[in-house]
Amino acid sequence: MALKIAFSGKGGAGKTTLSALAIKYFIDKKITPVLAVDADPNANLNIALGLDFNETIADIREEVLEGKVMNGETKNEFILRRLNEILVEGENVDLLVMGRPESQGCYCAVNHLLREYLSKLARQYKVVVTDTEAGMEHLSRRTTDDLDVLFIVANPDPVSLRAAIRIQDIAGKLKLKIKDKYLILNRLNSTPPLFLKEMMESARLNFIGSIPEDLQVSMCVQEGKAVLGLVSTRAGEALYKIIEERLKKKSD
Repeated sequence: MALKIAFSGKGGAGKTTLSALAIKYFIDKKITPVLAVDADPNANLNIALGLDFNETIADIREEVLEGKVMNGETKNEFILRRLNEILVEGENVDLLVMGRPESQGCYCAVNHLLREYLSKLARQYKVVVTDTEAGMEHLSRRTTDDLDVLFIVANPDPVSLRAAIRIQDIAGKLKLKIKDKYLILNRLNSTPPLFLKEMMESARLNFIGSIPEDLQVSMCVQEGKAVLGLVSTRAGEALYKIIEERLKKKSD
């Protein structure tokens, strides 16, 4: 059974970069293959991974609704074939891009089939890492469900942290299947200031650690280069410790 991890948070918190660094961790530790899922309509995870894509799951969804299933194929067979066609294969990591949100029409049956086959596809991997849509819409659409770990990423400021609190609250109210939820404070070079500690304690956020500012990673992102190409970074080392702490808790 694949280890399923997702990164969520307010726009600009750095969840895409941390998703890519998490994938790098599993590749470095030879816990492969990894399936990367870009669930953000503003897809950027491929850039951080150094991969290109042409089609998305949204394209498959629209094709089914428009009746483009080929003669002799059932919807199930069509979806399975198309999922394999749009899967971008990399070295030790493959990528699936969710694409744009749903337009008008009834998507319930199609989404059910897609979830079913995505679940089957995930079984072929040791780890699935999902970069979610910024904000909280992905929670209500249940694209972030059935997870081992949800890392909620926030910058060390009240606005970003309040967004993290809302994500945790909504996930709880919707009773999503998430085993563990942890808060990561990104771009923080020291211990959290007192006012942030008080906010976290009041909201009962499970703070697992912080990621320091990292010029090397920032320059890589700004220049549109693959994070996977970096050898060693302060941000990566901090995230590695966080992931290893979670994996240790799971094995205890």
